[in-house]
Amino acid sequence: MGYDTDLQSIQDVRDALNRAKAAQAQLEAMSQTQIDAIVGEMAAEVRRSAEALAELAVQETGFGNVPDKVAKNLFVADAIYPAIAPMKTVGVIRRDVEQHVWEIAQPVGVIAGIVPSTNPTSTVMFKAMIALKARNSIVLSPHPGAKQCSFEAASRMQAAAERAGAPSYSIQCLALPTLEASQELMRHRDTDVILATGGTAMVKAAYSSGKPAYGVGPGNVPVYIHRSANVDQAASRILRSKTFDYGTICASEQAVVVDQAIKSSVIDAFIRRGAYMLSHSEKRAVEGIILRNGGLNSQVVGKSPRAIAALAGITIPDHTTVLIAEEAEVGLHAPFSIEKLSPILALYTVLDAVEGCAVCKKLLELGGLGHTLGIHAEDLSVIEDFGLAKPASRIVVNSGTTFGGIGMSTGIFPSLTLGCGSYGNNITSDNIGPQHLMNVKRVAFHIQDVPERESAQPTIEAASAVLETSAVQISREDVMEIVKRVLAEVSRS
Repeated sequence: MGYDTDLQSIQDVRDALNRAKAAQAQLEAMSQTQIDAIVGEMAAEVRRSAEALAELAVQETGFGNVPDKVAKNLFVADAIYPAIAPMKTVGVIRRDVEQHVWEIAQPVGVIAGIVPSTNPTSTVMFKAMIALKARNSIVLSPHPGAKQCSFEAASRMQAAAERAGAPSYSIQCLALPTLEASQELMRHRDTDVILATGGTAMVKAAYSSGKPAYGVGPGNVPVYIHRSANVDQAASRILRSKTFDYGTICASEQAVVVDQAIKSSVIDAFIRRGAYMLSHSEKRAVEGIILRNGGLNSQVVGKSPRAIAALAGITIPDHTTVLIAEEAEVGLHAPFSIEKLSPILALYTVLDAVEGCAVCKKLLELGGLGHTLGIHAEDLSVIEDFGLAKPASRIVVNSGTTFGGIGMSTGIFPSLTLGCGSYGNNITSDNIGPQHLMNVKRVAFHIQDVPERESAQPTIEAASAVLETSAVQISREDVMEIVKRVLAEVSRS
């Protein structure tokens, strides 16, 4: 007798977690040298598999393009791996000689990894790598629309890890992903920590599971171009960022906010680099396809400008890199103001930095609180004001936010999971790495004595001596009786 699909998927989760728990116990017993060899072989496999997995992802999901997905996969091996390779994650990882405190790393256990369809292979490889670096096993739940490429990526990572000595089932990917399976994975007693990357509903479910969770919120990223900016440089970097993998990274720009004084030069710089400025009627046509049933239309996600134009029924030049429309409103009634995950940009015009600050904040509040903000300016005081005032965890300066937010073009810790802090109802505002997947114990040595506290209760002898020296003549027997009564009262209170 066969199971229904949902019941079968739940049983698959339970079986996977049981295997993952056994594998994690073996990983926990490994040395730093053994763990580093495993992660090193995984990075080598990422390089070997980057192109094949990118092709599988585009073929299965229809999101993005192969060259940029190759680059995204290689980012795991060429940027994230070098950043985590020297980390100590086994045994004593730090000795504070001055304070006489040792810090000892312990793995968190079994990790549940939720994988989005927009970045299905790079996210799998990234999460698997940071999990094993911290001696954890991981069970991945892919998006149903990307299950084949995610499963293939996980299988290649597991094979690489095993070649270097990792136990079987250290890295597993659900072959039958369902909503019920994801819920079971996040809530099961054998799951210790959740790494959730996906839509708002999925992230909320992770935080509602009762388990420790690292979730990420949406990234409705605004970028402000101040009148002091290098306009050509800003336009070039914004377009390269926005068009990367057709806008599927959540840190990509969604709206450009530009000072009135430089608006014409900014538009000209965009047009010279292939941007297409939509007319009023064309804007209305594109607006009509951005939303479906109150949410983002999946048919525009990760699609080329020509595909989006065809869907909207408009004609654009073949060389178009991004579609831009002027906008003045912020809200669901203005589809250009939401996170679009595609090569579509809104353009807002402001008088100065004060108004630019207000518009950027409104855009973040609409759907990107705590995520990322971009600013292009040479005036350091303006940059500082934006950094101090905005509810964003990453303020990317004079760089594309796609690359700056993940640490590809900035000094931020390289990662493909970006925390949004309390602004976005996340537990951390960090870029997530192995350091978030360890428990750190402290062995603390005695370094100073605590002063003795003077007794608050008088002794019978001390109290009687006081009374004997008083002006009132009382016998010693009476003194002793009074002191006993006082001390008895104190004890009761």
